[in-house]
Amino acid sequence: MEPIPLPSHIHYELLLQILERQTMAAVRGNSTTYQDQVHNVIIALRKAMSQQKQLEEHLGRAKIPVDYRWSLNNPSSNHAAPGSISSP
Repeated sequence: MEPIPLPSHIHYELLLQILERQTMAAVRGNSTTYQDQVHNVIIALRKAMSQQKQLEEHLGRAKIPVDYRWSLNNPSSNHAAPGSISSP
């Protein structure tokens, strides 16, 4: 089976760091509604990352390789070996 393309974990981590360090700091003095919205985005990203990791585990057990992608333009050739989830 062809490797399954998935976003590299660094994409989630970068977004989370921006939201936690910069966005949250920028909205702190404003309405708590903005803080709540940013917090909800952070929760959604953490959940998405967790769900992707679960998918990776299922693919690994099925011996289906994962192709971690860094962009849409240049598909990666870094395939994780079946059953091993490398830190992308």
